[in-house]
Amino acid sequence: MDIFQKLEILSDAAKYDAACTSSGSDRGRGGKLGSAVSCGICHSWAADGRCISLLKVLFTNYCEFDCAFCINRKSNDVKRTAFTPRELADLTVEFYKRNYIEGLFLSSGVIKNADYTMELIIKSIRILRYEYGFNGYIHAKVIPGTSPELVEEIGFLTDRLSVNIELPSAKSLEILAPQKSKTKILTPMKAIKQRNEQSKQELALYRHAPKFAPAGQSTQMIVGASEESDLHILRLTQGLYDKYNLKRVFFSAYIPVNNDRLLPATDTKPPLLREHRLYQADWLLRFYHFRAEEILDDEHTMFNEFLDPKCNWALNNMHLFPVEVNTAEYEMLLRVPGIGVTSAKRIIAARKAAYLDFDGLKKIGVVLKRAQFFITCKGKSAPYVKIDRQHAERYLIASEKQPIFDNVEQTSLFDSSAVTREDIYKCVSGQM
Repeated sequence: MDIFQKLEILSDAAKYDAACTSSGSDRGRGGKLGSAVSCGICHSWAADGRCISLLKVLFTNYCEFDCAFCINRKSNDVKRTAFTPRELADLTVEFYKRNYIEGLFLSSGVIKNADYTMELIIKSIRILRYEYGFNGYIHAKVIPGTSPELVEEIGFLTDRLSVNIELPSAKSLEILAPQKSKTKILTPMKAIKQRNEQSKQELALYRHAPKFAPAGQSTQMIVGASEESDLHILRLTQGLYDKYNLKRVFFSAYIPVNNDRLLPATDTKPPLLREHRLYQADWLLRFYHFRAEEILDDEHTMFNEFLDPKCNWALNNMHLFPVEVNTAEYEMLLRVPGIGVTSAKRIIAARKAAYLDFDGLKKIGVVLKRAQFFITCKGKSAPYVKIDRQHAERYLIASEKQPIFDNVEQTSLFDSSAVTREDIYKCVSGQM
């Protein structure tokens, strides 16, 4: 099998991995190939609609694991292949020289065992870094159960590491991925965190000290393959951020690729709207100072289909509103639907010079369509707006049910009755 046939098989096998992001790190230049500076990676669109910027590929789709949800599970009859370390390094450099890519995202099935596979991956990256002088962004997956010594070695070769948590609970792992366990996943995750902190201390003492995974670590979990609630997933996400200092938790809507009695039926549609709401909630955790227990609770364990998590929280806490934008603290402004991180900072800066009115807020970038039900300017609410839950909820849900495109039929990832054009804009800008 030639290298292009291998590439076709192994790049297609990697398409279910969503953890593909820009680097957020700077390895310096020094006359070497490539660059990993922040925002320096070009983006493209994959066939499945996800934004990627790297050569995303598996080292091999041979696998000793038999995870029920995975197309590459040991018991599946699929065409198998593997790169050699030299082939993968050559391919990456040739793609870079042709300006196809700016970096590499490398995952793998498991050959023999976790350590043996990681040794092959490390060998590939060592060729790239030391023989070719490749200085571009590299994101590598660490296989659950990898020894700490190999975790440390690969961390000094890459920009970002990730250990996929796969499923939201130990019980689900035991049922759907019996060769994996909570301990095998969390142990390398903890090792990455500890070595990354140690590396930062070393850099504080000596600025030329080698950097360990300077872009941090991330993880990914599948949503919809098991029965855990949105609240369970959100609490786990919060715990991962708190305990392991993760940069991102990625959510991947379950796509039925196998026939297995332990999984949802193969005609089940991927829960893309649920994935969308989880990403919105994740944004609230990382940038808006929310906690998981504020967004959902034991009485409301699943997200509202028709409202984004921030609007839903605000409607459940109307006793905190309205907020006077000319006097409210920054933290409270962030909790107002329609006011994002950028617009909250602009409000703080602008009101030092003059009192803000609703026209001024609109110019700043506040989405008044949402915010008007939760704010006052100079003690007055917006014209013709009644600030109470019933009125606000009715209006917001009605606006959410409007079609994404007016008078145009277009294929969409989401049902148009549940996601608005504004939802799409918010996903791009991060303003909620």
